[in-house]
Amino acid sequence: MDAAPDRVTPAIETVRLTKRYGPRPVVRDLSLRVQPGEVYALVGPNGAGKTTVIRLVAGLAFPTSGTVRMLGEDPHERPSVRRRLGAVVEAPAAFYPYLSGRRNLRLHARLAGGVPAGRIGEMLDRMELTPAADRPVGIYSLGMRQRLGVAAALLTRPEVLVLDEPASGMDPLSLHLVHRVLREAAEEGTAVLLSTHHLEEVVAYCHLVGLMEEGELIDAVDLRDRRTRYRVRVSDVPAAVALLRAQPWVREAQRQGDHLVAALAPGTGAERLSAALVGGGIDLFEIGPDVFDLRAHYRERVTAERARRTAVETLAVDAAPQRFGRAGRAERGPGRGGAR
Repeated sequence: MDAAPDRVTPAIETVRLTKRYGPRPVVRDLSLRVQPGEVYALVGPNGAGKTTVIRLVAGLAFPTSGTVRMLGEDPHERPSVRRRLGAVVEAPAAFYPYLSGRRNLRLHARLAGGVPAGRIGEMLDRMELTPAADRPVGIYSLGMRQRLGVAAALLTRPEVLVLDEPASGMDPLSLHLVHRVLREAAEEGTAVLLSTHHLEEVVAYCHLVGLMEEGELIDAVDLRDRRTRYRVRVSDVPAAVALLRAQPWVREAQRQGDHLVAALAPGTGAERLSAALVGGGIDLFEIGPDVFDLRAHYRERVTAERARRTAVETLAVDAAPQRFGRAGRAERGPGRGGAR
């Protein structure tokens, strides 16, 4: 599942996207790009702005400033582009509770138009809902309704799929199922943008992860780079690093303690890495994937961002002008953002 070339029009693109409700910024200067066949996950704490980004991309909210493009079009100026979109924005997805899952999907298919007759049964099977397909949705569990929502979003084989917390309330088996279906959709060329809290699962099937904090995208991690990284224990680390840096198929080689970590070009595996080291006269003791801990990385980046903001706010307070009251005590002036 390699990234599409840059010359391909992004399926989703935002540039300095900003949304305010009154004076309060909810999303600030957010830029991201999702190519066809990619899965991009937005992660962050509650209130970070993930759902607002999903609504902006889906055309359900207007940006205060910045731009959104879906398949090269503005979804507000050209709403017809949304016919190529599948979405679950409010979790769980809304269905008629007194109708069966199958009949709800028939209504979705009729409204969307152009859905083949067998597609409903196919999606019920893929989401493992066939045994409950003819029961009222009102008795479905939260996880079942979530799976039905994903099935509805995929009925039209959309080119763009946007999902807000699609795995919320699911048991581990259902969670794995939804992630597998999203991965398969990407393999078929669909661009997927989702918000989630499931960091461990994200590493297994997403291409890109955007870390959000207080409405800002503070980091973007390309997980494809992490999947081609290997941790190696050898007899001579400096010599191994020098050897590997001379190889055109090695993108990065660096020392980490008593090991070296090498990032290889796509399609290059541990066998070639091992052969190069041994062929260069270096004893190889151990080789394995350099496992990326997304949770630790997320914690580190959010902690650093919060510390940075605290320092900025402290400097702003310290720089505020002072005046002296009648008792000779220093008082903060109104300054920037101060009370008058």
